[in-house]
Amino acid sequence: MTLKTNNKKAIIVTGAGSGIGLASCELLVERGFQVFGGIRPGGDDGPVLNAGAVPVALDVTSPASLKAALSTVERNIGDNEVWGLVNSAGVVAAGPAELQDIEEVRNLFDVNVIGVLATVQTFLPLIRQARGRIVTLSSLSGLLAVPFLGPYCASKAAIESLSDSMRRELHPLGVDVVVVQPGATRTGMWNKAEKIDLAPFAGTPYGEATAKMKNEAVGKGHRGQSPQKVAEAVHLALTAQKPPTRIRVQRKRSSRLLYSLLPWLPDSIVDRKIADAVWGDLK
Repeated sequence: MTLKTNNKKAIIVTGAGSGIGLASCELLVERGFQVFGGIRPGGDDGPVLNAGAVPVALDVTSPASLKAALSTVERNIGDNEVWGLVNSAGVVAAGPAELQDIEEVRNLFDVNVIGVLATVQTFLPLIRQARGRIVTLSSLSGLLAVPFLGPYCASKAAIESLSDSMRRELHPLGVDVVVVQPGATRTGMWNKAEKIDLAPFAGTPYGEATAKMKNEAVGKGHRGQSPQKVAEAVHLALTAQKPPTRIRVQRKRSSRLLYSLLPWLPDSIVDRKIADAVWGDLK
């Protein structure tokens, strides 16, 4: 059973300029919500406008930008209530832990973790009034950490724990917190991933393995599920009468089975399988 929705419910979506964020804006507008699509200041607001959403300049790492975004929402919301927040903004950094740029890692956590908390703090008073929902895009990388994506996987694992804490704090106040865990999804992120410069790792013990991992990850991403499929999960999280705490979105049945078994497999087995996949004939 789903909640009845109408234009009295407003949703804020961060990272709405492309990918899952934009697909979520399009679907939520289609399903009758008033949608505010957050894009980085100075970014192209055309896709958000074309989706029928209200563009909002929003940098989740900037307190001033968050405050201005709140003012924009309050000016444009009319008599509607802020029913939900969809945390979709995120960045990726790749490379071996030994050699990753620390400033790049700090920025990753600033966007993927601290930015989520800061955005929740900004809009939660309005959401609490509506007894609404907070939906955060995590990743299967938060469940299975893989080589050369350590900080990114760690940021998604942090989101899982942060969401658990918030859910237990806010449920008694009538606010539900849901995590959506997508598998590989066809978004512009993979075009950016293709341009990642691996030159700093060439000639190191990780050089060949990082190149192999990048090629395989990019190929898998381009063959992944559509962002619209993930957007459907976001819609379910916002409208289910009794929403699940987590919604996993995967294209392949074999992948769904693997992640269901993951908690029961010894680390030694998982480590060996990943080592074979990543290093393989490079050993």
